[in-house]
Amino acid sequence: MNGSATDQESPMHNKVCLVTGASSGIGRATAKALAAKGAEVFVLVRNRAKGEALLQELSRETGNNRLHLLVGDLSSQQDIRRVAAEFLATGKPLQVLVNNAGLINTRLRRTPDGIEEMFAVNHLGYFLLTQLLRPRLVESAPARIVSVSSGAHAFIKRLQLDDLAFERSGYRAFPAYGHSKLCNLLWNRELSRQLQGSGVTANCLHPGAVGTGLGTQNAAWARFVTALLRPFFRTPERGASSSIHLATAPEVEGVSGKYYYDCRPIRPKPWAEDDAAAKELWTLSEKMTGLGERNLL
Repeated sequence: MNGSATDQESPMHNKVCLVTGASSGIGRATAKALAAKGAEVFVLVRNRAKGEALLQELSRETGNNRLHLLVGDLSSQQDIRRVAAEFLATGKPLQVLVNNAGLINTRLRRTPDGIEEMFAVNHLGYFLLTQLLRPRLVESAPARIVSVSSGAHAFIKRLQLDDLAFERSGYRAFPAYGHSKLCNLLWNRELSRQLQGSGVTANCLHPGAVGTGLGTQNAAWARFVTALLRPFFRTPERGASSSIHLATAPEVEGVSGKYYYDCRPIRPKPWAEDDAAAKELWTLSEKMTGLGERNLL
């Protein structure tokens, strides 16, 4: 970074951060804030051209040249493994991982791995990438894992691990999306338990209703509704406030296993605090990603 003395004195100046889904919306706002605070930032996006343009924009807007591009599709476990290997090959530490990438589908779609796409991206993408980077996070401690969940976990009151594609009950977008966000909270609960004493914390957050492209990938009506409601949405910058807070604030050092909204801890729904369900989800996630106990620290 060509930063000022103030930048170099920032607590984030010697930190390395990785932000997924950084090409727009909350992810872009988060990456920009981290870069502005002097951190070295890796951004993970699906489209190389957009990613290269993003790096130029962020460098121009923040004066930070310590920005790096990773390109991969979090619906593909092969891509996730490749991206993780690329980062690990840099030999750099990792003090902050922000799991931000996500999507809402309006119809049932499956990944190349045959998994319902929202569960694959919104949950398994977080799980697999974090597990692959977990040893580096532990080596780099103190470190933080920040994952974007949602108040949409209230849409569904139990794990539905025996029907992940919602085929028996009839596929509906919001219950399926809410299920993936419930999985974020349960996974984070078990992850934070496993990380106790490691110097690595794991927290989730609800960003609020933000006017991003999250729900506009696959249907004209979704794009229309999003455009209609956009004046009532939060800005990406406000939506990213809890992500930035959890990634950088000194006062949350050592805080783990929590759920935040507007930079404050709140209680999720009771079914998001079910330890038995969290363990069941963890076991299934290991099986679906081909990970086992040998991969854990």
